[in-house]
Amino acid sequence: MRAARPLTLADPLAAEAVRPAALARPSGGGLAPYLLVAPLALVFLVFFVVPVGLVLVVSFFEYEAYDMLIPAFTLENYREVFGQRVTWDTYLKTFQFCLSVWAITFVLGFTLAYFLAFYVRTLTWQITLFLICTIPFWTSNVIRMISWIPLLGRNGLVNQFLQGVGLVDAPLEWLLYSDFSVTLGFVHLYTLFMLVPIFNAMVRIDRSLVEAAADAGASEWQTIRHVILPLCKPGIAIGSIFVLTIVMGDFVTVNVLGGGKVASVGKSINTELGYLQFPPAAANAMVLLAIVVLMIVALGRLVDIRKEL
Repeated sequence: MRAARPLTLADPLAAEAVRPAALARPSGGGLAPYLLVAPLALVFLVFFVVPVGLVLVVSFFEYEAYDMLIPAFTLENYREVFGQRVTWDTYLKTFQFCLSVWAITFVLGFTLAYFLAFYVRTLTWQITLFLICTIPFWTSNVIRMISWIPLLGRNGLVNQFLQGVGLVDAPLEWLLYSDFSVTLGFVHLYTLFMLVPIFNAMVRIDRSLVEAAADAGASEWQTIRHVILPLCKPGIAIGSIFVLTIVMGDFVTVNVLGGGKVASVGKSINTELGYLQFPPAAANAMVLLAIVVLMIVALGRLVDIRKEL
């Protein structure tokens, strides 16, 4: 009589018998998971939830000019935000800055990321070029914005050059303290925030897909449009979130390069804080926060950002 063959892990029946036990999860983790999450949850609570909650509470307070806050529940601050034409114009101007800066930084960021990912072959040169891009960030935002004034001013280098070569007869006034200079400052500051996520998405693309598109007869532009661009959507979404949210609340660039002639929501909030009008500033800040959150949710619905996280 033939002896029975012992089961091994290579046997399909043995594998089926072992798999449920191997995949079984321990019942109940005790307090360990909660203790691991507690420090980060505490930091999030203390430094985000509590301050936002306080701002929300103050937004319903009453106030008097250059006086203390009056704890009370009133909707007057929000009526001022939504009921004044100047506020709507300010938000519209801020949205215009967001769209123009996003479009320019996207074109620049995508082009530079494509060059670094597909034309720069060695990691050493990629790191070197990235370090060159980060050199301006070694100084503060204010210094970088002030550095544009000697270039774009009425007697700046740009106007002197244009007049010297005979392209203009008089200095161009719109180069500085205008929407153009503010937009230029935003692009200077935040292009890198668009570049890095897109580059991170591009380097993950399987090069065999690009080769397959080329073998199928696709041009470089067709490959970018139908292969690279769809695969870079998570990186584009993350870069868009960075650029849009920062531009929405930026007031330093508007103050320095706007020269008091350009308005934005961030500048309005900063001005109200300077006049000790904390409840209106808090109401404006909560409306701005709600708009930013809606923008992030909309981008998250359009693109699965978790692929890049």
